[in-house]
Parts: sequence; C-alpha cells; structure tokens
Amino acid sequence: MDEARVGQQGTLTRIWAKRGTRPRAVRDHRYTWAWLFGAVCPERAVGAAVVLPEVNVEAMNIHLAEISRCVTEDAHAVLVLDGAGWHTSPRLSLPENITLVPLPPKCPEPPRQCLEAGRESLDTGPL
Repeated sequence: MDEARVGQQGTLTRIWAKRGTRPRAVRDHRYTWAWLFGAVCPERAVGAAVVLPEVNVEAMNIHLAEISRCVTEDAHAVLVLDGAGWHTSPRLSLPENITLVPLPPKCPEPPRQCLEAGRESLDTGPL
C-alpha cells in the first residue's frame, strides 16, 4: 500500500513577441493537488485505490475501508506501511480483515523476515 501526490504547478507562459523584448503575459497561478492511495494483491491481480484531496487519518480510514471491501470473505489483507503519521495514528479504524505491518526505519523495501513473520502470524490460509 502506498500513496502519492499528483498535480501540476508552475507552467511556462509563452506569447509571440519581437526578438529582444520582454513582454508581460497573464498567467494562471492557481494549482491543486490530489492524493492517490492504492494497494494491490499480486496473487489475485486486483487492487483498491481512491483519489482524495488531502492526506490524513480520515483519508487513510477511507482507503482502509475500500481495501476491506475488496478483500474476499475467506481472506485476510496484510499491508506493509512506512512510518507516515497517518499510518500509525490511534484514530485509525482498522477493519478485522486487515493487518498493518510497519516497515523498520531506514528500510527501502520490506525485509524477508518481516514478510515471513507476517505470514506465520496469520494462520488464515494463503495471503
């Protein structure tokens, strides 16, 4: 599971002008961001994603609910998360069919023992 910010800011404005002149041009300085939250299950080739205007605990709760809705009844989702504040908040509403596994600090990818420990701790069949 991960999230990413997307949007556009700072485009160039171009106008026709005589060489050597520096004309002024009106430019739209407004911009906005959108956050993409996404998670995939490579085994089933399915995913869950939402696009939200901001990132916070409420947005994470919306994403967890969407993931929970996409998990089949007899399955359990294990999400490997980085240390973002909204991933570890006590205000998270964690569905029963989801387990959160935090990445250790300074770890760019999940360590093998972390994945094996998650698999052993969940005796619910295939992940």
